[in-house]
Amino acid sequence: MSLKKMIEEKFPQQTNEDWEQSAEKALKGKSLETLSRNTYENIKLKPLYSREDLTEIPLSQYPGAEDFRRGSYAAGYLGEEWKVAQKVSASASEELAEKLLAAVAKGQTALAFQPEQLTNPEKISIAVGELYKKYPFSVDAAQSHRQLIQELGRLSESEKISGYIAADPLAIAAADKLNDRSIDELYENLNETAHSAAEHMPSLKTIMVNTAVYHNGGANGVQELAFALAAGVNHLQYFLGKGKKIEEILSKMLFKFAVGSNFFMEIAKLRAAKVLWGKVAEVYGAERDSKKIVISAETSSFTKSAYDPYVNVLRAGNEAFAAVLGGVQFLHVSPYNEPEGAYSPFSDRIARNTQLILMEEAHLLKVSDPAGGSWYVEHLTNELIDKAWELFLEIEELGGMAEALLTGWVQSQISQVHEKKQKDVHTRKKSIIGTNIYANPDEKPLQIEAEKTIENSKNVFKPIPQVRLSESFEGLRSLSEKLKEKGTRPQAGLICLGELKNHKARADFIAGFLAPGGVEAVRSGSVVNPEDAKAFIQETNCRHYFICGSNDQYDSMAVPLIKQLKESFPSAAIYLAGLPEESKRDEFKGAGIRGYIHVKSDCYETLLKMLNEMEVANNGQ
Repeated sequence: MSLKKMIEEKFPQQTNEDWEQSAEKALKGKSLETLSRNTYENIKLKPLYSREDLTEIPLSQYPGAEDFRRGSYAAGYLGEEWKVAQKVSASASEELAEKLLAAVAKGQTALAFQPEQLTNPEKISIAVGELYKKYPFSVDAAQSHRQLIQELGRLSESEKISGYIAADPLAIAAADKLNDRSIDELYENLNETAHSAAEHMPSLKTIMVNTAVYHNGGANGVQELAFALAAGVNHLQYFLGKGKKIEEILSKMLFKFAVGSNFFMEIAKLRAAKVLWGKVAEVYGAERDSKKIVISAETSSFTKSAYDPYVNVLRAGNEAFAAVLGGVQFLHVSPYNEPEGAYSPFSDRIARNTQLILMEEAHLLKVSDPAGGSWYVEHLTNELIDKAWELFLEIEELGGMAEALLTGWVQSQISQVHEKKQKDVHTRKKSIIGTNIYANPDEKPLQIEAEKTIENSKNVFKPIPQVRLSESFEGLRSLSEKLKEKGTRPQAGLICLGELKNHKARADFIAGFLAPGGVEAVRSGSVVNPEDAKAFIQETNCRHYFICGSNDQYDSMAVPLIKQLKESFPSAAIYLAGLPEESKRDEFKGAGIRGYIHVKSDCYETLLKMLNEMEVANNGQ
């Protein structure tokens, strides 16, 4: 073929129908529908997206153009870099001063810390030194808001303070176990603090909409967006009632989001937030630039685990990448040992460098909205916009966000989603690497203090628990460790039928099924008759046994084997690896089988029952 012919050569035009035919052929008779997935947002994800999925809404062509989903500025991060806002952990202002200096020397570009950890916040001016003249603040001040603003207002050049030191009265009350102050009282504190800050620190944002509280309670993306809008409107209505102008209020507001593990959903969530808030601001008559949202993001604490904690580095990296592609202005990446509540120089450095890699090595500073134009991301963004707006209107009909929290409606909505997520983790439909799948039974976890239960009859409303999705399985490991401390090693026997090729797949599956509970799988040799199995049980003396073999072996020998083992060892709980046909289950049940362990089994409930039975047996010795 000549060069000219090669240049003129074109790929044949392909249609959706062509792809569908090829896909169905590859699926070998299965329906294309099997490739679709439903998300926790009740959004159906298709296997392929194309131009036809965006026929109703025209695609934004340029970053900086309304509706701002592609970013507030045409040049993106080329014009304004996102701020590396790693929260510095310190208990005293003197320690904070030292750590902030070290952090900015290593690439930090915002003054971020956790004020609730400080024992002497009245010395905050010592901590920030001269840094506030060069770096913006990035502080969720919560209940320390008033004191921080008062102390920083005394600085000689306080007018140079920028960034945000902000609070959200609704989020403070929602996350606080001792929320014995009324929402009205919290708003009054915010009003006084914001007024004081406006006088001394005109460039500082002080009013926050904090959706991380809902995210870390288990909310889905639609709920986070709807709650953000409803909380934002609640703030606007309050301050308008105090005589503030809409432009003045909007200039002091920012939104804080936690970014979870569903990569594309989180990108779309942040893009949708820009569109939705612009829509709200427009209704209030805001000018063009006032419609632009400022977003501070942090990687999710909900997704982090105490076991196999270095996997948290990968989780945080994935979440940070999504946050940047979603277009944030401030970003905190959680250190891998964040569940412990205290960081180390090593974990701090790895977390900070995650952002620096995205900046310097992944070159994300040099592109504007790389996700823009993706049929999938754009469609997902539109889906979130529609569903979140619908839920927001429902909240407004209930009387607004404050009223929805006071009546427990918000808490109930979040709880329903969290229960779905937890069920999927328990059945391992949703994986947590190193926790409910590929777990190491001998591994030591991060040291997490047990949270004390606090009774408070003065609660204004039921708080939203701040949880991690891995906690239930971590509880299983705790039970396992307690058994070990009492001298009992949690073990279960695997009765392996016949040759290795017949039982290996199911034996490996059961070993992996047991590991998340810290239960060791003890495998038999090749079992070819009941005597082999009896000898193995006598040798191991476990409480639980799993028969592992092929379907043909189950048909030929499993039922009589189970009967004989139950006659000889009536206290042994015997399970079958796999799920036989329904017509055969009565026969297995009559033989004495305890249950079937397969890919859809509830791993958590099974292991919890086993460990409790081991503990009872241990106490009875």
